[in-house]
Amino acid sequence: MTDRPPIPGADERARTIAARGPATLLPPGQQERVAPLLHHVHADATVTVLLPDGHPLAGEVTVVELVDLAPVPLREPARGLLWITGRLAALPEPDARARAVELAAEKPDPRLLDLGHGATMLTMEPLSMVVADPDGTHPLTPAAFAEAEPDPFCHQEAGWLRHLELSHTDVLHTLRRHLPADLRGGDLRPLGLDRLGLRLRVELIDGDHDVRLAFERPITTQRELSVELRRMVGCPFLAATPGGQP
Repeated sequence: MTDRPPIPGADERARTIAARGPATLLPPGQQERVAPLLHHVHADATVTVLLPDGHPLAGEVTVVELVDLAPVPLREPARGLLWITGRLAALPEPDARARAVELAAEKPDPRLLDLGHGATMLTMEPLSMVVADPDGTHPLTPAAFAEAEPDPFCHQEAGWLRHLELSHTDVLHTLRRHLPADLRGGDLRPLGLDRLGLRLRVELIDGDHDVRLAFERPITTQRELSVELRRMVGCPFLAATPGGQP
């Protein structure tokens, strides 16, 4: 029996989803979801959202659901979910403006200009956190979440995988040799990439199957990633070639 390929820890997977995933709010006792005008999950697991003035969720215990979506079109695009539960509270105007400046410095967003012009900023302290994906469902603590870091490629992954899908079908075909024999005839799609490996989705008539191909060692740079991907396709000479896209 072969060893299972290593995967990032649940706290790291949660930080990665929080760093890039779209969010919706799940009101208590209601089925209809609410899309915030803007959301941000901070490193300490607190959440900032922007909602229209007078929104009924202010003061309510609410679940913030963040979805990790595959960057290529798949039959089942959701790769993972992060749920953060807490009570939303409106920030006083001076605190809200200070928070907006802080967010703008980290990631400028024109929607922050709506603050005070029809939009209210609210904050949430986490009461509970759960991450769920094909590797399991795990409760998290804010402390563990804060100690972790997002995957180093979390913001580049989407572009790289789309490039692989659209421009390097030959590479995907070569990667079939790493699949179990009964999966090699399926439609092979790039599913995910992180510091520990590459994930592939095999779409068959009877369902979908995910396969993780592990890197030889954890990677943190594009250069290291390029070497590992070229090793996987069996090109040791190309693995020594500097520069270029993964």
